[in-house]
Amino acid sequence: MPPPYRLVVLVLALCAALAQPVRAKDDLTIGITQYPATFHPNIESMLAKTYILDMATRPFTAFDAEWKLVCMLCERLPTIENGLAVAEKTPEGKPGVALSFTIKAGAKWGDGKPVTTEDVMFTWQVGKHPLSGVADAELYRRILRVEIKDERNFVLHLDRLTFDYNAINDFRIVPAHIEAPRFFDAPGEYRNRTAYDQDSANPGLYNGPYRIASAVQGSHVVLVPNAHWNGAKPAFARIVVKTVENTAALEANLLSGGVDMIAGELGLPLEQAIAFEKREGQKKGNGRFTVLYKPGLVYEHLDVNLASPVLADQRVRQALMWGMDREAISKQLFAGRQPVAHSAVNPLDGVHAADVPRYSFDAAKAAALLDQAGWRMNGGGRRNAQGEALVLEIATTAGNRSRELVSQVLQGQWRRLGIDVRLKSEPPRVFFGDTVTRRRFPHLALFAWYSAPESVPRSTLHSTMIPREDNNFSGQNYTGYGNPRMDELLDAIEVELDRKKRTALWRELQLLYARDLPALPLFFKADAHILPKALKGVVPTGHQDPTTLWVETWRWE
Repeated sequence: MPPPYRLVVLVLALCAALAQPVRAKDDLTIGITQYPATFHPNIESMLAKTYILDMATRPFTAFDAEWKLVCMLCERLPTIENGLAVAEKTPEGKPGVALSFTIKAGAKWGDGKPVTTEDVMFTWQVGKHPLSGVADAELYRRILRVEIKDERNFVLHLDRLTFDYNAINDFRIVPAHIEAPRFFDAPGEYRNRTAYDQDSANPGLYNGPYRIASAVQGSHVVLVPNAHWNGAKPAFARIVVKTVENTAALEANLLSGGVDMIAGELGLPLEQAIAFEKREGQKKGNGRFTVLYKPGLVYEHLDVNLASPVLADQRVRQALMWGMDREAISKQLFAGRQPVAHSAVNPLDGVHAADVPRYSFDAAKAAALLDQAGWRMNGGGRRNAQGEALVLEIATTAGNRSRELVSQVLQGQWRRLGIDVRLKSEPPRVFFGDTVTRRRFPHLALFAWYSAPESVPRSTLHSTMIPREDNNFSGQNYTGYGNPRMDELLDAIEVELDRKKRTALWRELQLLYARDLPALPLFFKADAHILPKALKGVVPTGHQDPTTLWVETWRWE
């Protein structure tokens, strides 16, 4: 163990000895490692935003902890069986579907205004506008028409009948009475004018059990109960979500009482949580905290900027894979609890293909591929025919000890191949809000995707989803990947209703992904939720809908 880490452990122990938490019974302070780049529900896709907003807003549909699709803002989930989903023909004569929804009775914004179909219509208009900057614009473009029946009832007419036709999880409603003037005056400037960022404490922006009362950029967000919430009464008079980007400092905050719990979705890296749990278990009475480990659909990887002339060569990408000893990293850093990923599809997902090609560590293969690509050893490093050195940069989120360690290990492993690897860390709100979203990382970006069960990765892999200036950087295909066959597979998987046939298409997608490597797979993560023993009701989900969607069930015992 290096001396700096021993010092951190001593500091943590001292904090624990000198301070015990004194917390009001109706307060809860949560520690996370990132601060959102925006609070708008539909712009950008940063997990910190989702974690906080899911206490203050409700989607129409979501996956619960059992991975079952459920209604949240709707009265009843539309299905073919109950007649609320009806297959129909689009104007072009193609198979479409009409979904009938009823807004949940009593749903109101925090200023007392009812949630109505006017908000549904407005949200669709924003989502499908080419300049709005919405992350999942594809969902809104697929809605051919919104048919308003009355203030609570509406029908979505979709341009295709997909196997997950009734999952509109990303249709995150926004209040027309607040946002419409800001949008219609200048759609191209909307992402910079939204009240979610300019007036974040406006109660009318929120329809969940809590609402944002104040937000201090980079520091914390305070939530208080929404007086107009019609569901189960929330237990806390105040929830503070505190951002501590350095995970060692976050652990110190927990031990000193600065935070009550650490969110599993955005908390301590696995190896740090394991060490923390071991120390807690050695305490008399086994300490004050419980550590819950939840393996889930969390894919840690390196996005590749395919606009880079170096990485545009498939042989170089494959050489990087052969040059990584991921099994050793998992064993040494994560006690083997984070399995190596061989594609973007988790083995926990029913469409995972077990026969995907695997890149085990093989330095000789990596070197041969680099030679073939024209990067030959010359002195202490690799150079091309023009004498240019092979230099790569890994960018990631600052303060995340796990990613810092993984980056350093990869740097060492690839340097042994003759590659000059440079590391860059940025605050998460900069990394996700600008560097990744606008494709400004020169070579590799290290981060994780959270997904839902059998979530089709259209937004990250389809060629139409590449963020560009002319689409106001909408879409999440940050790599710039474009392969006609991948586009065909993504299109085909969505509309294949036969599970067996769809699984075969999924297998081909994973084989193609492993060959093309638009991203370099690393691990499937397990989240470590660190909770005080007196806190009840927190149920990890293991997918992109976090625990906070059910925050009204949380209680101090």
